[in-house]
This record gives sequence, C-alpha cells and structure tokens, in this order.
Amino acid sequence: MLGNLFPQSFPYFDGERAFQYLLKQCDLGPRNPGSKGHADFIKMLDQFLLPFNLTVFKHEVTVTNPITQKPVDLTNFLVRFNHKREKRLLILAHWDTRDVADRDPVLANQDNPILGANDGASGIAILMELINILHNNPLINIGLDLLFVDGEDMGVSGVAESFALGTKEFAREYPSPLPYFGLGIDMVGDKNLEIEIERFSYYQAPQYVDKIWTLAKKLQIHQFKHRLGRSIYDDHRVFYLETKIPTVNLIDFKYPDHNHSYWHTLNDIPENCSSESLEAVGRLVTAFIYNEDVK
Repeated sequence: MLGNLFPQSFPYFDGERAFQYLLKQCDLGPRNPGSKGHADFIKMLDQFLLPFNLTVFKHEVTVTNPITQKPVDLTNFLVRFNHKREKRLLILAHWDTRDVADRDPVLANQDNPILGANDGASGIAILMELINILHNNPLINIGLDLLFVDGEDMGVSGVAESFALGTKEFAREYPSPLPYFGLGIDMVGDKNLEIEIERFSYYQAPQYVDKIWTLAKKLQIHQFKHRLGRSIYDDHRVFYLETKIPTVNLIDFKYPDHNHSYWHTLNDIPENCSSESLEAVGRLVTAFIYNEDVK
C-alpha cells in the first residue's frame, strides 16, 4: 500500500541541484584514498553537514590497499536523522573513486586514477540532496541513516572480496540501533539509465525489491526495468554478509550501454551523466523513504 503518498505527497527531489553536487565532487579531482581529492572531500562534506546540526558518526580506520599493499586511511560518515528512533532505514553510497583506470581501452591511461562522476559521485549527490529534503521535511515515525562509505573501489580486479573494505569495517562497528533495511545507490548518473533488479538484491531482500520496483512503476519512472539483471558485488552485498540485514542495490552497470563501458575508465566524467537520471533515482528513493515513514 502506498497510502496517501501516491503520487505527489512526498517532497520534491531536485535533480539539477543533485547534479551540482556531482560536479562539486568532480571539481576536487579523483578521490581515491590517500589522494589530495580524498582529503578535500572529507573537508567538503564536513562543511556541508555543519549547518544542519545533525548527529554524525565519523568512522576512521586504516586498511591495506589490496593493489599497492600499503596502508591507507579510510573515513566513513554515518549521518542520522531521528537518532533515537529504534526503527531505522539505511541509505548508503560510496564516495571514494578508483585509483587505477584498469578498464580503460588506452593502455597508457590504465595507471591513472578515475574521476568517478558516475562511480562514486552520483550516489553521493543523491545523499547530499536527501539531506536538504529531510532537513526541511522531518520524518515522524522512523529514523534514517545516510552512510557515506569510503574504500569501496580499490580492490583487485576479478577478486570480489577485495572491494568494499570501508563497508566491511564499518558494518562490524555499526552503532545501535541497527537499521531494519538498507538501500545502496551506486552508478545511477548514466545518461542512458536503465536500472534492472540486481541479482544479489533479489536473493537478499525479495520483498523490498518488489516494493521498490512496484513503486517505480506506479510513479512511472521509466528508468527502472522490472527484470532480473546480473549479480554485482558491491557495498550492499558486503553489508548483508556482515550484518544479515536485508539490503538492495540500485545500480546501472551497463554504462553507457550494452556495447560499451565507461566503468573504471577515464571516460567516467560528468559529460556522461545527467540531472534527469539523478532526479529519477532520487525521486524514487524519496518516495520510498516517506512511504516507509507512514507505517
């Protein structure tokens, strides 16, 4: 049941403003752990969050970079709304970017870090705009956690378990109360956005997959395709394995289309992303959050 929230009773999600947040991240340059852009993002997010006077847990941890085998410092941010509510929902996205463009078709580019406009900045742009929305439209019945997770993208290609290190570390120290459900957002800025049902998500939380894609259909958000896609080892998978909390991922891995890939290449730039795609996903996530709040 969507109750009174369908179709227009939830707050407006501003895709244009979200896109500006995407650009602001990319203006910092690559944000791989240990880089200047990584440090600058931490400062930027601190400054962004300050005026909202929110409950923020900053989780700092040192891990070994699976590629370089050198220690690197990670910083996860957990931003809590209605922090005393026991019933909590989690929305998470990773903010780090990959330190090597190892999928780039140009061999000379493969040792360079990627800008991560889609793979990193798109999900974070949605979380940042959600903070504006939640600040102006307080939730009543549930608490909401927004997790800005670090260290997702520095794994060894082909070795799934070497990715999502920030989520793995944070999940083990998640402060109570824990969420009843988690929703990951990754690679959702593609101009040619098509979000299929990610296969791990279907296995981990089929009831929420049905709820989310049914909601997208009722809202006529055409970018969501009600068909089963591939399995993608991402933060949502690691979070579920560590906590057993049902977790779903919104992701379009066919970036930009079935025949080409900008993933982990130097082509992952703002010009290949769009505010329309961010607005489609942001609108769906906003509707889902406020629908959960009426129960």
